[in-house]
Amino acid sequence: MVISADQVKELRQQTGAGIMDCKRALQETGGDFRKAADVLKQQGLAKAEKKAGRATEQGLVEPYIHAGGRIGALVEVNCETDFVARTPDFRGLAHDLAMQVAALSPRYVSADEIPDADWPALEREFGGRDQALERVSLLDQPFIKDGKLTIRDLVRNQIAKLGENIGVRRFARFELGADLPTGDGAAAE
Repeated sequence: MVISADQVKELRQQTGAGIMDCKRALQETGGDFRKAADVLKQQGLAKAEKKAGRATEQGLVEPYIHAGGRIGALVEVNCETDFVARTPDFRGLAHDLAMQVAALSPRYVSADEIPDADWPALEREFGGRDQALERVSLLDQPFIKDGKLTIRDLVRNQIAKLGENIGVRRFARFELGADLPTGDGAAAE
C-alpha cells in the first residue's frame, strides 16, 4: 500500500512521533490511523523502558496556584537535557503534575517511598493497600484530566514522545490555614 505524505503528516501531528516511524507504522497497519497510533505508542513505551536508568539532572520546578491563592503546589520534574526541559510538552507535563498535587494532595512520589511501618495505618485509613496507594502515591493516582491514565502512564507517554528519561523528584503542597492549631492559640508575628 502506498502511504501519502499527508497521511504521514497527520499521524505525526497526532502522535508526535518521527516521520519515518509514522510511515512505517502506517505501512505496517495498511493505512489504519488508530492501529498505527497504537503501534507507535507501543514502540514509544518500549523505548521509554530502555531509558529508565538514564540520569535526569536537568528539568524545572513548576508552581501551580489554585482557588484564589488558597492552595498551591511546587513540583520538581527532571529530564536528561536542558533542551527538553524548555519544550512546551515538558512544561505542560510539569504543569499538569503540579495541578495534580494541588488537587489530590498525595503524600509520596511513589510506592517505593512509603515506609513499611506506615502501610498498616494507610491500609486501615483507605480500606486496603491498592486504595491507599491510589490516594497517597502521586505516580499511582488517576490523572485528574483523564481518569483512564495514571500519573505513571502520563510520564511514560511523555518519555516516549520526548525521547528522554523523565522523573518526578519531589513536590510540596500548601493550603492556607492547613496544619495550624485551632482556636485562639495561633501566634501572630
